[in-house]
Amino acid sequence: MAKASPANTDQTINSLRDTIVAMVRRDGPDLSARQLAVFLTCYLSDDAHTVRGLAAELNVSKPAITRALDRLKDLDLARRTPDPMDRRSVLIKHTLKGNAYLRDLCRIVTETAGAAQEKVAPPARKAPRARRAEELRRAG
Repeated sequence: MAKASPANTDQTINSLRDTIVAMVRRDGPDLSARQLAVFLTCYLSDDAHTVRGLAAELNVSKPAITRALDRLKDLDLARRTPDPMDRRSVLIKHTLKGNAYLRDLCRIVTETAGAAQEKVAPPARKAPRARRAEELRRAG
């Protein structure tokens, strides 16, 4: 695995910070890191998810997953339905509000990553002849 350069690491962590700040400032729910991990795990995969499966995938306890799902359910970001194959088990399903939340989060991540990239990347430099032609065109 290639080691990340300090500049890339700084850019990544600043982009993460900017994303979190944007999420906190917007109207809507704030999710804890665990709640967001459960939400994204459910929404970024087409697989059916159960409490047991999420606990194993995220390496946290089933009660911790249940608490996160309780919050997501209260916010209408996820819902639970009985598993038709195993009535003892519950499947986690998407909601319309959850889909909208994911779209909003994706937009924010894209915007903050783009802003971070602009801060790092120097503006494109034009060749001297092209720069001179543009200056003459502006002058009139």
